[in-house]
Order: sequence, then C-alpha cells, then structure tokens
Amino acid sequence: MNVADLTIAQLREAYRAKAFTPAEALRALAEAIDRKDPAIGGYLSYDLDLALADAAKVDLSLPLGGVPIAIKDLINVEGHPCSCASRMLAGTYTAPYDATVIRKLRAAGAIPFGRTNMDEFAMGSSNENSGIKPCHNPHDTSRVPGGSSGGSAAVVAARTAIAALGTDTGGSIRQPASHCGVVGLKPTYGRVSRFGLVAFASSLDQCGPMTRTVADAAALLEVIAGPCDRDSTCLPDDVPRFTEAIGRDVKGLKIGLPAEYFAAGLDAGVRERVESAIRVLESLGAEIIPLSLPNTEHAVAAYYVIATAEASANLARFDGVRYGHRAEAADLIDLYKKSRAEGFGDEVKRRIILGTYVLSSGYYDAYYLRAQKVRTLIRRDFDEAFAKVDLIASPVSPTPAFRRGEHHSDPLAMYLADIYTISANLAGICGISVPCGTVPVEGKDLPVGLQLLGKPMAETDLIRAGHAYEASSR
Repeated sequence: MNVADLTIAQLREAYRAKAFTPAEALRALAEAIDRKDPAIGGYLSYDLDLALADAAKVDLSLPLGGVPIAIKDLINVEGHPCSCASRMLAGTYTAPYDATVIRKLRAAGAIPFGRTNMDEFAMGSSNENSGIKPCHNPHDTSRVPGGSSGGSAAVVAARTAIAALGTDTGGSIRQPASHCGVVGLKPTYGRVSRFGLVAFASSLDQCGPMTRTVADAAALLEVIAGPCDRDSTCLPDDVPRFTEAIGRDVKGLKIGLPAEYFAAGLDAGVRERVESAIRVLESLGAEIIPLSLPNTEHAVAAYYVIATAEASANLARFDGVRYGHRAEAADLIDLYKKSRAEGFGDEVKRRIILGTYVLSSGYYDAYYLRAQKVRTLIRRDFDEAFAKVDLIASPVSPTPAFRRGEHHSDPLAMYLADIYTISANLAGICGISVPCGTVPVEGKDLPVGLQLLGKPMAETDLIRAGHAYEASSR
C-alpha cells in the first residue's frame, strides 16, 4: 500500500486495520516528497522530526487522528517557518504560535506536515510570483499549477500530500484546484477563523481545504470551521456535520447557470467539460435554471481596487524595523526603502503601489469608494439569484493551466484568469471546485474544474452536489 496515494478516509481505515502507524505514514510521505517534489516545487520545506514528535502522542480515535496535512506557507504553525514565499520573511521568521485552524487540526488529531509553495503574500494566479522557487503543474511541468495556493494543489495532485490547507482571496483555492485536478473548497467569509493567517486582503481572505475527494474536504472543513474569539470577523454559528451531506442525492436541487460565465473568452474544451458535468447533475435530478449576474463584468476592476488597497495597509508592517528583511542603510528612510525594495517581489510592489494610490487623497472616492459600491451591486446580484436557485454552476477558469511565462509580462491577462472566481469573494459566499474531466492540450490531458457556488453558510449544499457529481463520474 502506497501511503501517498491514500485519501484521508483511506488513511484512517488503514490505521484502524493496523496496516501502518502514523510515524510510518510520515516517513513514507517524506520519501515521496524527496523523490517527486524536486520536479514539482510544491514544498518550500518540511520537518520530519517535528511531525514524528507529534505522531508519537497522537490519539487515533480523534476525527483526523494521525492524518498529515500540508500547510500553505502563510499560515502560522508554532515552531515552523512562515515565509509567505517571500524574501521579506524567508529565513527571518519562525511562527511563535498556532493559527486557529492549526489549533483545531491538532485538537482533531491531525499533524501539520510541510510548508507549501505559493505566490508571494498570496498575490498571484499562477504561483509564478513565489519569491523562493518555481512551482509546476504535476500534469505538465511546463505549465503553472495556478495560484496563489499552487503548492497546496500541486502536492495533493502529485500524491506527495494526503490533503492540504490553502487560502482563497479571489479564487486562490478553487483556481489551482481546477488546474491540478483536485477538490478545493472556499468557505463562506467568516465560516473559518483567519487568526494566524498572514493577511493579504482582510475582507476577502478565507482559509479552506484542498483534497482529492469531496468527502475529504467535508471532513477537513468540519474540523477547521467554527467560532473563534481571536477573530472578530469569525461567525458564531455552530458547525454543521458537513460529512453527513456525503451520499445525499440532488433531486429537486435548483442550479442556476449565469449567462455571463459562459460568454466569449471561455475555452471550447473547458465549456464542453463543464456543460457535460452540469448535464450529469441534471440527470441525477437537479433542476437547471438560466439566470443572469449582470454586474459580473465589473468584478475584476472592483476586486483589484479593494484587494490592493487592503494589501497596501496590511503590508505596511513589513518595513525592516518591526518585521522581515532588514537592509543595510544610512538612515531610517533609506532603511524603509531598501528593505521593502529588496524584500518584496515585483507583483507585491505593483499591488502595494496601486493600493496606496487608490487610497490617496483625491482618489479615494473615485476608486476605492466606487469599488465598494460595485461590490454591493455584485452581492445583490447573488442575493437575487439565490432567491431563485440553491446553487450556481460555472467554470472555475476560462482556460486550462497555461504555460509558465505565458502571461507573466501582461498583468491584466493574468488578472482576467480569475474572472469566474473573484465575485464569490466580493460577495462573501462559498464555492467549490470539483474535477470534471480533462481537455487535450499539446499532447497532455489537462484538468478542468466544475465550480459550484452557494449562498452564505450553504457549504452543505456544495458538498452534497459536489459529491453526487463526483460519485457519478467515477
């Protein structure tokens, strides 16, 4: 039995059957990482000794007892490095505490194992902005894994992780999940605590699971969701038993198809695979209803004003004095300039500059305030849609994974790769990407994801429909 090929459910069953111990599972995963990851670049680091120390005291009766979980490198895990894939923090910062999601994972018996690659400070859609090393798509290493949680998607797809955590600010769980052919679930804003996550855009960021199956995503979400007294934006609602949605049928479920998500610019192969998946859900008893989300065309512009403004404020702390890389300098102003110039990569600098500009005197009303008004319109579009349907189905990305460097010199083309995912973050709703087949591109079969979007706190419906499709397509 190859441990690295197992899902969470299969690993738990193997433990019950005494096929191997958590320590043996960790060593097998470490061997798989050493063998496969040099070609993928999905991990920035892993600490087998720390993981084995956790394994020695794990309680296998707990919901995730002995399950190793790879962690995106912006989530604090006590005693582990947390670089956000940036030269600003690499080699200078070791987390002194556990994020709330890590505390909850540990309480459920899980073992944090491995720091996954990402776009620097989560700013990117391809993982090409990592300040540490490149990350490649396991299905074709000449192509991107998606971003910003590209490393988490890649290690799950490459069978060097059982499951992983990612974060989603504008599609950063769902888009790489689609490109790598794994499941990625973005919870409702506030469903999962952000305490201990290094902030990019505080009103948009959300942590969620990246797994091989919908059942595994449900199991992970059931553990990490719920109230947190250290995060004022975390909702007080009780956590449903998400795993109980597994196996429920979709008869009578109303699924909307937004015309704007199937318009010009969508790759023909992606369209065919997504429409085929929707027909499967219809054959299982779901009702398909056409609808419109008219403000979708404004989502990318609004997002890149709001997100960059919040990034500008959040990253002000990395100044060479309080946090991060410290340059040699003649005076304080020179220290600020040199430390930030040397520590941040081009995309991070671009977003800080843009965010500072839209917040500046004379431009706040013209850009930031107007973007927030558009955000309200987008939220209203979803409210009106969810008055008619239970879920919305669409592609995750307009194309399969693109080649490394293909959009790197054209930021606008890169930003448009998130056109189908950004609106969910602006509206604060939940979404999931479920693999729905592959399309042939230059001799390689590249994965495609079906996106399902749900109203706030409707993760149970996402899991129910996602698993129904997954089970019928095996």
